[in-house]
Amino acid sequence: MSRSALVLEMTPRLAAIDVNNLTFTYLGSQKPSVANVTFSINRGQFVVLTGPSGCGKTSVCRCLNGLIPHFYSGELHGDVVVCGLDIRQCPTSELSKKVGFVFQNPENQLFSLSVERDVAFGPENLGLSRAETRERVEWALQVTGISSLRHRAPYEVSGGQQQRAAIAAVLAMKPEVMVLDEPTSFLDPRSAAEILKVVHSLNRQMGITIVLVEHRLDLASQYADRIIIMDAGKVILDGKPSEVYNERARLIGVGIPRITFLAQLLQKEGMPFPTIPVTVEEASSLLRRSLGS
Repeated sequence: MSRSALVLEMTPRLAAIDVNNLTFTYLGSQKPSVANVTFSINRGQFVVLTGPSGCGKTSVCRCLNGLIPHFYSGELHGDVVVCGLDIRQCPTSELSKKVGFVFQNPENQLFSLSVERDVAFGPENLGLSRAETRERVEWALQVTGISSLRHRAPYEVSGGQQQRAAIAAVLAMKPEVMVLDEPTSFLDPRSAAEILKVVHSLNRQMGITIVLVEHRLDLASQYADRIIIMDAGKVILDGKPSEVYNERARLIGVGIPRITFLAQLLQKEGMPFPTIPVTVEEASSLLRRSLGS
């Protein structure tokens, strides 16, 4: 092993996101939306953040890109550092260069008369040259598979295509971290699956750290390195999908993958599952291996 490789191997993997004892109470509210939340996400991880409605997921996401505390007023305690930037000290204009945010409804993010103009908006506001802006737009449209839609108005395309356009607009900023707040909630199952494949590709091929708020765990779990489950403003479970999809998660209303639930029931009946699967393909492979076929 070369000296440079050895040094790289011995160097600890830097965290993309560090959240320490985060507590936030919106102005006018008597109860904190987020209470004593602590977690760290390594660069390049794909993390799904989930939990019942009102558990604080969106508030955590707003902290990651600086909307809290710079746009949403309230009382903030604890520390949030994203890509080495303290959200308290760093303006959102600087954070936006590192953290891309995809909203639940793409119509809240798309406002130009063409998809191409929406994708170009971010790089233009960074003050990049026309050549660099054009290069980034072409790249983002190609990566998300919507080059043919460049001249279409956002309101003329489907919901899935709108969400791809929203992702492309964020991608053109070349962020290190991408936060997606329930991007499939307005989509049919097929479109939702396609969007999650795009996000997974950005993670695996480009190393973008992904924080995905999602309820469709049947679709999202196959891509996740880790699941963080929140309830009542707190993190209650944090680990690999097979570790956190348990009775406690079910009792608070988390819709764990159906194949996982089935495998847990079969395991209680004596079926040989060495680990709990989160996809049908994984369950099939584990069963064949356990049964020796």
